[in-house]
Amino acid sequence: MSGQDAPAEEPRSRVSVTRWAADLAMGGRFAVTGGRESWARTIMTAVGVGLGVALLLLASSIPTAYELRGERSDRRAALGFEVDPKPGPDTIRLGQANTTYRDQDIEGLVMAPDGDSPPKPPGIGHLPHPGQMWVSPALKKLLDSDDGKLLRDRFPYRTIGTISHDGLSGPSDLRYYAGITHKTFDRVGSDYRIDRWGTKNVGKPEPLNPALLLLIIVGCVVLLLPVLIFIATAARFGGERRDRRLAALRLVGADIHMTRRIAAGESLFGSLLGLAVGTGLFLLAREIIGGIEVWGISFFASDIVPSTPLALAVAVAVPASAVMVTLVALRGIAIEPLGVVRNATPKRRRLWWRLLLPLLGMALLLPLAGGFGSGSGGGDMKAYQAAAGAVLVLVGTTALLPWVVEAVVERFGGRGSVPWQLATRRLQLSSGTASRAVSGITVAVAGALALQMLFTSVQAEDATSTGQDPTRAQLMVSVPVANGTQAHDAFDRYRTTKGVRDLLGVTEDYISDVHRSKDDPSSVPEEAITIADCPTLREVVRITSCKNGAVFLVDSPSYYGEGEGFAKPGAKVNLAYHDDGTPDLREKKVWTIPRSATKVKPRQDPGGGERTGIFATPGAFDVADLPDPQASAMIRLDPKVPDGVEYVRNASAVLSPTIDVMRLTSTEQSDEFTVIRKALFIGATATLLLIGASMIVTTLEQLRDRRRLLSVLVAFGTRRTTLSWSVLWQTAVPVVLGLALSIAGGLALGVMLLKMVGQPLAVDWTGLATMTGVGGGVILLVTLVSLPPLWRMMRPEGLRTE
Repeated sequence: MSGQDAPAEEPRSRVSVTRWAADLAMGGRFAVTGGRESWARTIMTAVGVGLGVALLLLASSIPTAYELRGERSDRRAALGFEVDPKPGPDTIRLGQANTTYRDQDIEGLVMAPDGDSPPKPPGIGHLPHPGQMWVSPALKKLLDSDDGKLLRDRFPYRTIGTISHDGLSGPSDLRYYAGITHKTFDRVGSDYRIDRWGTKNVGKPEPLNPALLLLIIVGCVVLLLPVLIFIATAARFGGERRDRRLAALRLVGADIHMTRRIAAGESLFGSLLGLAVGTGLFLLAREIIGGIEVWGISFFASDIVPSTPLALAVAVAVPASAVMVTLVALRGIAIEPLGVVRNATPKRRRLWWRLLLPLLGMALLLPLAGGFGSGSGGGDMKAYQAAAGAVLVLVGTTALLPWVVEAVVERFGGRGSVPWQLATRRLQLSSGTASRAVSGITVAVAGALALQMLFTSVQAEDATSTGQDPTRAQLMVSVPVANGTQAHDAFDRYRTTKGVRDLLGVTEDYISDVHRSKDDPSSVPEEAITIADCPTLREVVRITSCKNGAVFLVDSPSYYGEGEGFAKPGAKVNLAYHDDGTPDLREKKVWTIPRSATKVKPRQDPGGGERTGIFATPGAFDVADLPDPQASAMIRLDPKVPDGVEYVRNASAVLSPTIDVMRLTSTEQSDEFTVIRKALFIGATATLLLIGASMIVTTLEQLRDRRRLLSVLVAFGTRRTTLSWSVLWQTAVPVVLGLALSIAGGLALGVMLLKMVGQPLAVDWTGLATMTGVGGGVILLVTLVSLPPLWRMMRPEGLRTE
């Protein structure tokens, strides 16, 4: 080449924007006009980047989706007020009628308008008349299915329509509005009135538990880092073939900087095509997600809209990262007119900056130990600091992987089987490619281990004991009754219900001190009186012997510092009460406590409650004499009847549409923890699917680059099984090293996170083994999927050159 043909090397600082644009555009043209090889590389890059972009767009849609879902929930809210509005033409009477069917929560309201212009909830055309109901599409589908046959008996209403999109939080909502008469509300027990639907959050919300906040922060980091790493890896697909084309450009006069810009243009075009592919996959995914319920959460397809700032950030960051990754990768390669100096002995990787990243991360997390969320101020800064520290630790762990793989494989000698020697030699020549293929799973497993440690600790802290004993009774029901006779009938109905093995029925009310008749009714001392049979009384008080006609006394807290309460053997008490719940001091109804009454100690019932006062058997006190009783049933189920709890719920719906059948559990967790756990599981599932898909794409791209070498080995008589085992060993070595590194990094990060929230060190070894097994399983699956393409490439025809 003459001097006038070859452009002189010019400083990069003087390269104009126009020159950059022209070189990038030339690289984009090479990506589509370079023949089959260029198109193959571009498509592989686009698919890899597209998978990552689709998940990033889905992640950026989460805030908008939850916001739109919350707005619809607020618009349909029917909250009572401290003082109900007076009945009028624009008020409506409501009762909460929620129920559960086979672990599926169903939200419902029964209603009766007070006038001609009552407010109607969003999503329905008009209020249901008595005996009618509006149902959500998901509930209608369940009721019409064979699986909902038992549930249909619970709704004695005729379906007149389905609730529209505006009245549902998501497509999987199980919800209904039923019309009843005002007379039926006498059996509701708890009702209220409203004159409008909807509510707005008023006041500053309570701050989230620091441990839960940290769980959210680390969860987002763990879920998104593998995506970003894979996008960066996808931008380097087909590097060896691309570099040989760049050498040809040097031969016709391009300088080193121009060739790098052209290479960046090829990656830029692939990433832009990946943005288009990712957008298409996102649009397809949002339609699919619109009909899927995951852990009780669902969204309409129209809810899944990326946040504008986050979507713009993805659109800018992905192409920019593709250009940056390409330029950085080419700095270590000498592209000369006569070839690419890549296959010479590579320069040893430096360790210092790889160690610096996790050390900086630990330095950011260490000041937060014991003080995260302590209320000392700087909440947002602490959150950003925690996120930055977790990112540096996980990125540093991933950055150490290439150095570890290189340091280990260079010590492998020439001993071993032929497949082992082929695999180790390939790793010695290009360990970086193998490390990049495993980097996504490394950071995912490391982050998952840290998250699992924090999750286990938070779960133990968040779980609180309810005091309930499900071994003594499995269900508890409060039945609204008007008198003792209704309570007796309700207990008989439950006893004859299918699936009920035994019932502990308790009827309660209050009595007052008959000797304070001249005092203000509101200041008259009161005691509780409980009527139950002997087997039931043994569950609520500590008694040794009992027969029908017995009465027991449990001391209540003293009144006015006067010592014992007024309920004593032989004492007279007043049973008469006004409708407003105050003792009737004029027309008293006196009952004398038998002198045979025995004082006993209380016992916690299966529901976790503890009662005091008077305890009488039906032979000693007639429940019909109670003025305003409350009936409670503690039910023991027959384990041989699978749907026993559903039969009990159906029986309860006959007694009152608003009865809540409570399942007894020994522990419970906050709603915030449950929501966070579901969201993290959803994200982890999506990330795991991306990692599997990305590794398949990466492995296929590596095999495509080595097609000619594989053909040469087959032409010389190498068996397929030998090459297959070599591919497996070539994948297994970096995987084992990556999993070992991820365990160390994950444990270190987990310990720091536990110190930040002040929790003791607790390693979930089962979770650690599970996460490690999942990581290894994904790699094994990817290897098995890559075998058919490998066998197709191991043909002598691969030596043909165009």
